[in-house]
Amino acid sequence: MTDTTHAITTDERTDLLEALAHGRHFLRFTTRDLTDEQAGRRTTASALCLGGLIKHVTSVERHWAEFILNGPSAMPDFTAMTEADFARRADEFRMLPGETLAGVLAEYEQTARRTDELVATLPDLNATHPLPEAPWNKPGARWSARRVLLHIAAETAQHAGHADIIRESLDGAKSMG
Repeated sequence: MTDTTHAITTDERTDLLEALAHGRHFLRFTTRDLTDEQAGRRTTASALCLGGLIKHVTSVERHWAEFILNGPSAMPDFTAMTEADFARRADEFRMLPGETLAGVLAEYEQTARRTDELVATLPDLNATHPLPEAPWNKPGARWSARRVLLHIAAETAQHAGHADIIRESLDGAKSMG
């Protein structure tokens, strides 16, 4: 006999929101008690810094949420990008002069709220759009809103892991353990 008195059931949207919140928490947590200078410092062989990672995840989440609503026109056409376009894109991976950790985190929070509202109100998680032109996308592939949200959660979790390594290299602090 199975004990169901402690069973917790949720719906799909609640599960998606919880997965997003979990990854976001750990990504933000890696920046606790840092200065703007520390948030912009490279600490590994990678060009990534903590503030830049959060800027990147913010951009990724914002673009994919727009994709859910507007299809591939919401995304950059990577096949048509110039050297200058790629240089501007590279800026989202680093803290630029005048940027603050507080400002980067506030923009991330605003983007997260919009995505969460989209998850809660989207009429159909099965709605699909063709993926934008990009070297890493299979030609003719389509993603549902559900698949996009899973991608955002996975991307956030992946970068939270990167952030943990960067933070530990910075000052020994860890997100877990």
